[in-house]
Amino acid sequence: MINSWECSNGAKLVVEDIDYLRSAAVGVYIKVGSRHENPGLMGASHLIEHMLFKGTPSLTACDIAEKLEGMGGQLNAYTGKEYTCVYARTLDEDIFEAMDIVFDMLFNSCMSPQDLDTEREVVMEEINTYEDTPDELIHDVFARQYWAGHPMGNPILGSLESVGNMDREAMITYYRSCYVPANMVIAVAGNVDNLKVRDYLEDKLKDRNGSVCGLADTKPVENSPFITLVPKEVEQIQICLGVPGLSYLDDERYTQTVLNSILGAGMSSRLFQKLREELGLAYSVYSYPATYSDTGLFSMYIGTSRSKVAQFCAVLNEEIERFVVQGVTADEILRTQKLTKSSIAMSLESAMNRMTRLGKSMMMYDRIISPEEVIAKISQVTPEMVQELAARLLRPELFAIAAIGDERALPLVETEYKKWWGHK
Repeated sequence: MINSWECSNGAKLVVEDIDYLRSAAVGVYIKVGSRHENPGLMGASHLIEHMLFKGTPSLTACDIAEKLEGMGGQLNAYTGKEYTCVYARTLDEDIFEAMDIVFDMLFNSCMSPQDLDTEREVVMEEINTYEDTPDELIHDVFARQYWAGHPMGNPILGSLESVGNMDREAMITYYRSCYVPANMVIAVAGNVDNLKVRDYLEDKLKDRNGSVCGLADTKPVENSPFITLVPKEVEQIQICLGVPGLSYLDDERYTQTVLNSILGAGMSSRLFQKLREELGLAYSVYSYPATYSDTGLFSMYIGTSRSKVAQFCAVLNEEIERFVVQGVTADEILRTQKLTKSSIAMSLESAMNRMTRLGKSMMMYDRIISPEEVIAKISQVTPEMVQELAARLLRPELFAIAAIGDERALPLVETEYKKWWGHK
């Protein structure tokens, strides 16, 4: 059974009781991410996420780790462009103790100068690690240019300069203004009593400020098609091509999901079968949509050698053109619908997955979108709908490109891009 409430101080709560499980999971979604940061606070949302684990007046960092692991639980967090999530999973008998720890972390983090200095170094090493991973970095490089001039384009981790120089008082002010109940969605799933969870949270949050924080949040404008080339001494050339996509509020998002699945989202997708299985042009090749509240992009990625760049671009253009002109088959649609249905069914066997589905649904749509509704929407997608959307999204003049590689190889990427897409 799923119940949802709005708590007296504005926090939104959704709980699902799954009585045949022996575990439970809690996730707190805070509606703040890298898109809400001003230039002086670039990376603050992620740095605050790290600082939550450094201790409170009642718990040291070691206490937090030992208490969760002592009950056999898991505790973690992550930061995105539009929200931050702190979550825990435990045996059902320990979920309230876990929630005590999570809410102590969320509201009472000490943010001591010494801990902040230590964690700055940790995050800066995380940034260095990311910079040394070009197959991950390329997506950030593309997003920076795609949303250039808007915080959506900033890296979630921040930069070495912004993290190293971030003012502690400004960061704490940002933390206190964002980490308020009215800016939170709390999701709990597992073997729990819904009403007990509601009463617990009402009591736990009763003394917390319920006012909504005032975060600047302007709509980003996608840049015109661009070429971004980053010289780096690496063996492969990492390439990301993309076009404007859909927001997660767009009614056509289900059609985009089917389009992506057929084009490049799995081992049976056209790009994987053609570029990897048939031609051996890459180990990793795929497409993906990135959807946000008021913007989105649709991208394709490949990591390949310099000698294969020209063939890759030619074949990719051929596959995209075939996709748009000839469309997709009924069998491809059916396969995607079956894949979606099985993926949803399997995910429902996990308390963590159920909690995540509930939390994101409430945060993004202010209601619970059931698995049955998702399956029904996917089942309504037709080959004609996919072809029509592909014809609008995958227009050659809309494509932008970012590449990371040896500086001697990058001019070839630019030449091939201009031959097939964007600026001609």
